[in-house]
Amino acid sequence: MTRYRCPFWLAVLLTGIGTGVAAAEKPAVLDTRPPGLEVAADLYSINDKALGAGEPIRVRAGERVMFHFLNASAIENRHLALPGHKFNVVALDGNPAPRSAAVDVLMLGPGERIDAWVAMNQPGVWVMGAPEDTVRDGGLGVVVEYANQRRSPQWMPPPQSGWDYTMFGKAASGPAPTERLEMIFEKVPRGAGKFNLFTVNGTPYPHDREFVLKQGARYRLTFRNRTDDSHPLHLHRHQFEIAEIYGRATAGIIKDTVVAPSYGRVSVDFTADQPGQTLFHCHIQHHMDYGFKALLKYA
Repeated sequence: MTRYRCPFWLAVLLTGIGTGVAAAEKPAVLDTRPPGLEVAADLYSINDKALGAGEPIRVRAGERVMFHFLNASAIENRHLALPGHKFNVVALDGNPAPRSAAVDVLMLGPGERIDAWVAMNQPGVWVMGAPEDTVRDGGLGVVVEYANQRRSPQWMPPPQSGWDYTMFGKAASGPAPTERLEMIFEKVPRGAGKFNLFTVNGTPYPHDREFVLKQGARYRLTFRNRTDDSHPLHLHRHQFEIAEIYGRATAGIIKDTVVAPSYGRVSVDFTADQPGQTLFHCHIQHHMDYGFKALLKYA
């Protein structure tokens, strides 16, 4: 039996994460100037309720439950786990995954969505929440309660695992687009009391004469993240296909937001089929506010 549940709005303020993969874009000489301010959170919620404040998710042994997850935060990436259970991911950002895969831990950047079903085969009362104790204690969790189970909610650390988009993709095939665009992201540390600045290709917003698209053309857009943050990157009004990430080629994963790992590289392919001005930005609000954005326009 499959039961469908309401979305889990991860309406939280979240922190950056890495993937533990090779640092393809790490500069030879790091900027060692004192860093500026970042935004972080102490309190979190799922569906507007902190862990322990709302009703549990009530399930029955033997059923499958479909979850719709959204990270509605403006500032942090987050992990999510359910002890003893696996998430069977079937869609990313509303698009079917070419290959379904079961994972112990989900990762969502701000604005990302994941559809995943869970086989309810571990009767008990569990906490589904952030693997980090401080974040879970701050509210990022919800109780999952099996029928006829009466006990205190349990939490167990999930197995160590890195998030990998490519496990949901298929083998790359066919020629790459001939039209190419590159974006290099760098952070300008500003010291105590000021927010860091960000540049795209070394210059500030809007870049409205730099990224000019030919209507109907297929583009390979390469993101080069030369910062120590993992950035959720979002392109308005278009969807893109991940072509390469973590140094590995993939195909078929259609998204509108992708987390570029710290000192990492991501290539995505998209068709310029939405004429007009198009905003590109990091989905972490204060990064966007301080320069991490660009304007694409059609010729």
